[in-house]
Amino acid sequence: QVQLVESGGGLVQAGGSLRLSCAASGRTFSPYAMGWFRQAPGKDREFVAAISWSAGVSDYAEFVKGRFTISRDNAKKMVYLQMNSLKPEDTAVYYCAASAFISRLKEGQANYWGQGTQVTVSS
Repeated sequence: QVQLVESGGGLVQAGGSLRLSCAASGRTFSPYAMGWFRQAPGKDREFVAAISWSAGVSDYAEFVKGRFTISRDNAKKMVYLQMNSLKPEDTAVYYCAASAFISRLKEGQANYWGQGTQVTVSS
């Protein structure tokens, strides 16, 4: 079992930055690929970014490429999402997720999910 707790969300003006954190606890962490998803009101949850367990591979949704960066610290059991140049359309609840394979995260599948953290970007 892996428990995931997100933090770092909040209200920011367009063009600003936020750094989301995801703290993992449980028996194992390192073998899992980790990802971030988001869900805006009235919309389906969508993939944002993912990183392999070794941090050697990362992938991003087109709409965040060049603005968001995913990273992880396996020693601390932490995953981060640095979000720069935020836009009002980035407003959503952001979720952390863990999966055995990064490919599954890109398909929207995960073994474990966090509860989410709200990000609101004002214009």
